[in-house]
Amino acid sequence: MALTSKQRQYLKGLAHALEPVVRVGRGGASPSVIEETKRSLAAHELIKVRIENDDSAQRRTLGEELARACDAEVAGSIGKLAILYRAKDEEPEIELPV
Repeated sequence: MALTSKQRQYLKGLAHALEPVVRVGRGGASPSVIEETKRSLAAHELIKVRIENDDSAQRRTLGEELARACDAEVAGSIGKLAILYRAKDEEPEIELPV
């Protein structure tokens, strides 16, 4: 499910007040980081992930890799933060604009 630009903008607005719940360190997207991200997405649908890397291209790649591994979408990225979204299977809390 690819997000439209309107949906990405809406999710970024919702994520503005959120604090990062997952941190990706020098080890990258390890299996434990992927599992924690999956748990967080299942609980919250929309999360911020802090990626501790100085190279912006690597941060973008890590964010996309983490989203792919968790069956999620990257709603946006600002600096060292990536915003990930995955709708709940049953009764999603966030209703995306059409």
